[in-house]
Amino acid sequence: MNNIRNFVIIAHIDHGKSTLADRLLETTGTIPMRSMHPQYLDALELEQERGITIKMAPVRMRYRQTDSVSQPVSSNGSDGRSTQPPHDTRLANETEYTLNLIDTPGHSDFGYEVSRALMAVEGAVLLVDATQGIQAQTLANFEHARKAGLTIIGAVNKIDVASAEQVTAAREELSDLLGVSPEEILGVSGKTGAGVPELLEAIIARIPPPGMRQDDRLTQPLHDTRLANETADHAARALIFDSQYDEHRGVIAYVRVFSGAFAMLEKVDPPYHLAATKGLFKPKEIGYFAPKLTACAELRDGEIGYIATGIKDPDQLKIGDTIASVAGADPLPGFQIPKPVVFVSFYPSESDDYENLKSALAKLRLNDSSLAFLPDKNEVLGRGFKGGFLGQLHFEITAERIAREFGIETVHSFPSVEYRVKTGAGWQMVNNPKDFPDDNLGVEEPIVRIEILLPSEYLGPALQLSQLHYP
Repeated sequence: MNNIRNFVIIAHIDHGKSTLADRLLETTGTIPMRSMHPQYLDALELEQERGITIKMAPVRMRYRQTDSVSQPVSSNGSDGRSTQPPHDTRLANETEYTLNLIDTPGHSDFGYEVSRALMAVEGAVLLVDATQGIQAQTLANFEHARKAGLTIIGAVNKIDVASAEQVTAAREELSDLLGVSPEEILGVSGKTGAGVPELLEAIIARIPPPGMRQDDRLTQPLHDTRLANETADHAARALIFDSQYDEHRGVIAYVRVFSGAFAMLEKVDPPYHLAATKGLFKPKEIGYFAPKLTACAELRDGEIGYIATGIKDPDQLKIGDTIASVAGADPLPGFQIPKPVVFVSFYPSESDDYENLKSALAKLRLNDSSLAFLPDKNEVLGRGFKGGFLGQLHFEITAERIAREFGIETVHSFPSVEYRVKTGAGWQMVNNPKDFPDDNLGVEEPIVRIEILLPSEYLGPALQLSQLHYP
């Protein structure tokens, strides 16, 4: 485990996370140059088209660190005395490290992707565009990483296009935020690759190996092998931080192993257990992300990879659940389910596609656990589903994925928010205009509590603007 480093790249949207990830893949030789293309880890067609990251993307990289060791060498004469001054030769000692990177989205609508990724790693590279400085999602992501107990490395990106003054200013901003000296903030260019080798060295030097995370809920010392006489207190355990559906292998769970090992054994008896749903399964395949799914013999403590469960019912596996080698093992801390803020009803264009739409939404929820939906009915459009989303962009992406990935054309309502309506019987929550009670005595709409951070010289105009809109 000492040679494993698990980390994420987090940043505001368009600050260059995916481009930097490309350079990391190149520098470590994970992807051959002839196979590289921009935004390599953005696998969805929509991500390539829109130029944004929608889904987190894990990948395992191998990095060889070379250390030079001095060895004195002298040439001796016949009397045993040195005939020339001793000199040094450098012997190269290579140490191979496994670097598990999770690239994350920058848009606030996909913040739940970031929060789940943070639970699977020990460190984070907090990236800031030198030409823009610290932005809203920079602060939000920093706070999430800090609360998760991660080691945070600050890096200023786009040093190839920014002026020296901009780079210096961004370094100082980031050093103030992290509470470190400006010299500890790295300068990189995701475009040219400048500073990337130094970043890799910093990841190895600063981010702790698995088992040394500050959040001790995830680092309890447990067994390191799967034995037939295991007890619930000494079980192999892995946290499911994402998943996808495969027609042949069933639900594929993306996991971080926190204790023990999960192996492809000829006979897995008893089978592996799902803590929340109480499901059982025998794995079809175990492997890691290269970034394509690559099978291997086992996943050990501290590693990030996948387990193909063979489960065909998407509802049997939940994001945040724990896979354990024995029944009754204590579950790992899961994820807090986000509350939807935008509500839209979907109806299939063809009524015969209702069951197909239901299946598509269930499979999408495997890959996007922030998606919530319930059956709905419209007098004109027939049966459909009411979906809850984390924002307008989240809704748009989901609608596009239903059409492209499952070939189902839908009609949808206008987006709405949730209202608190007072009636004679009390208060009730309503997120669909058709459900408004006729006898309502008052309606309350959502409000947002915001904190505005800005330079002191802009305080006056900002106060005037806020008072103008919200007197």
